[in-house]
Amino acid sequence: MPRALLSVSDKAGIADLGRGLIARGFELVSTGGTARALAGAGLAVRSVSDLTGFPEMMDGRVKTLHPALHGGILARRDRPDDMAELERHGLGLVDLVVVNLYPFVKAAANSATPFDALIEEIDIGGPSLVRAAAKNFRGVLVVVDPADYPRLLAAIDESPSLAFRYELARKAIAHTAAYDTAITATLATIEVAGDRFERCGDAGALTARLEFSLDKIRDLRYGENPHQQAAWYCGPIKAAAAGLGQAAILQGKELSYTNLLDLDAAARLVLEFDEPAAAVIKHTNPCGAATGDSLSEAYLRARDADSLAAFGGIVALNRTLDVATADLIVSTFIEAVIAPGIDDAARDILARKINMRVVTADFTPLRSGGVEVRSVLGAVLAQERDRVTEAHQPWTPSLLADGLRVATKRQPTAHEWEALRFAWRICAHVKSNTVVFTDARRTLAIGAGQMSRIDAVNVAVMKARAADRPLAGSVAASDAYFPFTDGLEAVAGAGATAVVQPGGSVRDAEVIEAADRHDLAMVFTGRRHFRH
Repeated sequence: MPRALLSVSDKAGIADLGRGLIARGFELVSTGGTARALAGAGLAVRSVSDLTGFPEMMDGRVKTLHPALHGGILARRDRPDDMAELERHGLGLVDLVVVNLYPFVKAAANSATPFDALIEEIDIGGPSLVRAAAKNFRGVLVVVDPADYPRLLAAIDESPSLAFRYELARKAIAHTAAYDTAITATLATIEVAGDRFERCGDAGALTARLEFSLDKIRDLRYGENPHQQAAWYCGPIKAAAAGLGQAAILQGKELSYTNLLDLDAAARLVLEFDEPAAAVIKHTNPCGAATGDSLSEAYLRARDADSLAAFGGIVALNRTLDVATADLIVSTFIEAVIAPGIDDAARDILARKINMRVVTADFTPLRSGGVEVRSVLGAVLAQERDRVTEAHQPWTPSLLADGLRVATKRQPTAHEWEALRFAWRICAHVKSNTVVFTDARRTLAIGAGQMSRIDAVNVAVMKARAADRPLAGSVAASDAYFPFTDGLEAVAGAGATAVVQPGGSVRDAEVIEAADRHDLAMVFTGRRHFRH
């Protein structure tokens, strides 16, 4: 009778699997909670202790680390000496190992988990069983993912192929590797303070070692260009994934590499706002961004901020996509849409555009920050995610975020304060150098990714003129300081009445003087928001 060892933390589907294995002639051997789950389903199951002759010890810390198990797993079926040794010691073979590991990642994600409780979630026996079975994959099947249970039973019916065995083994080794990576990354954020252990940051903090493990979601058609191969990856713990790591693709053509970059840029922008917000993105820069009293109003403003550039753009929304917004989206050509959710009726409307990609994803867990990683030639760079924290609260003369100050003689009006805060959140998501012109609810003109700040102003003014959109009465935001007065003079000449910028130039006094000459109100934030 073939023997299956079942010991799982995630018990989804385990009873059905056990039932299927018994029907195929397997003897079930199990531990603790898994054995109780199987017995509770009315299945015959032997305890590991019955097999080893030893009870589970130390609150379950020691239960599977025994030759009766590992000998039966590691014995090479084609080696007579291995088989003779098993017989000499009265041990039997283990033909199948079904194991997934203690929920360390879940415990680590909860900052309230005490250190000692976290340590108890470090699985010892489980990884040993998995690695032993994977090492001896020619003779032992190993399964770590409940999603593979139906495939396992089907393969047993047909006699498992070597390719199937090897596939499971590779997946098992990746499972333990990701588990160890999560432990290493978490422990790197915990330091000893006297006789206590204290977390010094998130599991993604810039510690001495930066550990991460990624699983492929899918291959992409190609990269930025057709001759480049590309793929889409996410963290291996699906339950802990967010954003594009757990996105659902509801319809449309296959997402491309550049689609995903644009979806990311668009989602980052709308996450700046609590009120209904929309962004239309091209080549990771906004064509338009806006807020509104409703989602449809926000989208219409964002689209019409630069309707020519919006054609074929990527749309992000920070609310569940409703019917009114869907009607507007399908009225023009849009490449892809991403939102936290979509109403059923709105899905029916979007389905009229069969090639338009429609994606849902929850980005809210990522609003608190985290670490971003980017490859460079021969190395990797990591940084904290940029957040416009100084703009989280409304700006008023009596309520200014730390570092903000009015540098000019004239204070902004109430409307200008509102518009400056809006503009500042937008410009942080435009490639540098950038200068953007807005009112309080939408972008009016954007000068993105220029080599000088005066060029950024000139590009924005050119686009405003092309759209026959006057900038008189607008406000402007610059993602870094004006190094000379020419950029500020150009902003004033375009019709802006107020400007927000970080300050910090050696010529700040000259720039302030120029602003005063033009009766501009100018706010310094004390913080730069470059985006490369």
